[in-house]
Amino acid sequence: MEPGNNTGVSEFLLLGFSEDPALQPLIFGLFLSIYLVAVLGNLLIILATISDSHLHTPMYFFLSNLSFVDICLVSTIIPKMLVNIQMQSKAITYAGCITQMCFFWVFVELDSFLLGVMAYDRFVAICHPLHYTVIMNPKLCGLLVLVCWILSVLHALLQSLMVLRLTFCTHLEISHFFCELNEVVQLACSDTFLNDLVAYFALVLMAVCPFTGILYSYSKIVSSIRAISSAQGKYKAFSTCVSHVCVVSLFYSTGFGVYLSSVATHGSHSSSTASVMYTVVTPMLNPFLYSLRNKDVRRALKSLFGGKI
Repeated sequence: MEPGNNTGVSEFLLLGFSEDPALQPLIFGLFLSIYLVAVLGNLLIILATISDSHLHTPMYFFLSNLSFVDICLVSTIIPKMLVNIQMQSKAITYAGCITQMCFFWVFVELDSFLLGVMAYDRFVAICHPLHYTVIMNPKLCGLLVLVCWILSVLHALLQSLMVLRLTFCTHLEISHFFCELNEVVQLACSDTFLNDLVAYFALVLMAVCPFTGILYSYSKIVSSIRAISSAQGKYKAFSTCVSHVCVVSLFYSTGFGVYLSSVATHGSHSSSTASVMYTVVTPMLNPFLYSLRNKDVRRALKSLFGGKI
């Protein structure tokens, strides 16, 4: 491959899932449906949280923020993919690729941090119920969300700046449906050791740390639930965590699976297929996981639609 200056790179090619023209309408229809369901579902969660005063609590404040982030996440990836399929083009500009990568990392890290914050909220609610309203006051909740945004934006900018320093070869095909960081770095002709070092350090700091916090919170929650004498009390306490546990399991199992195995699967379509789970499917399923198992959200949605659902 011939080296080239990064300033001369005008565009990358997103290979997506398949180059078979016959499959493109199917892929277009599938992802358009997923996108609409994800946006509308998360928007309903936000509207229900705002409209129902019973949901003006820290738990639902964080949930509405998570829904907003999920809308932004799918909107960062899917529209460009749909446009490329419709225009029968695989191209994304160099600036567009860097921008998409930056926003993707902002919203993925926000997902990770918010899930950690929500675990802490459940920990305080179950382990320290008498002090819950004092500890999880509006000021602290707002501060936690602000810190999540600041850390996510700083990390995304760092990763983007690290990519901007690279020079790229003439082979600019990305075996993915969006500008995924590892795939883009692998196209570089210059030394990527510093990029890899920063990427894995960031993985530990930005993903492993929130996940460790979630595991610690739930270890304390399980201990507190086991100490509850009545079966009904145990069920009530655990039921407030089920939806969150499902979302965390889906997000982290697929996310860690993709990135920990990325070294062995560079250029593989299996990596892009697996990425769909935490970048697209998880944001789509979140509203269902939180509404179907949560009577408060179901009641708020019924009220929002005048009792028609």
